[in-house]
Amino acid sequence: MKAMICTQYGPPDVLRLEEVDKPTPKKNEVLIKVRAASVNAGDWHLLRANPFIVRLGIGLMKPKYKILGMDVAGTVESVGSEVKELKPGDEVFGDLSRCGFGAFAEYVCVPESELALKPISVSFAKAAAIPTAGVTALQALRDKGKIRTGQKVLINGASGGVGTFAVQSKWVPSDFCL
Repeated sequence: MKAMICTQYGPPDVLRLEEVDKPTPKKNEVLIKVRAASVNAGDWHLLRANPFIVRLGIGLMKPKYKILGMDVAGTVESVGSEVKELKPGDEVFGDLSRCGFGAFAEYVCVPESELALKPISVSFAKAAAIPTAGVTALQALRDKGKIRTGQKVLINGASGGVGTFAVQSKWVPSDFCL
């Protein structure tokens, strides 16, 4: 399979499209054929290892994770022996930042717990754009900002993914529940 490989920190020029082995799911994982992946500020920080403190979690001198990509949407191709809810053919999406990244590849193995079923009415591209930006906006306003129904908030500079979700009257398409 093809994947964007990152073996050193730096600008996008350090990324290389390479042929790598297709992963095999562990007993609690599903193998996803990637149909869409989004690029977030977090991916940029991982690529550049900036701020420097990020290196404590992702590798001091070189990247611990060679295939980046936090947000993914795709189709389940196969499942591990302990997977209970998902089956081959299911359309899913999720955030891979807690399980080793890997969305910038043709296939990725993901623990079942990190995925949700993609609603039929939502495209793969739209589903892949939701996890990191949507949840960050939700957490910022609801959890950190303690915003409640009926309150108003000024959002300054809503040009990125998080800002786009933050200014919506609804957080995400009605088919999604965060």
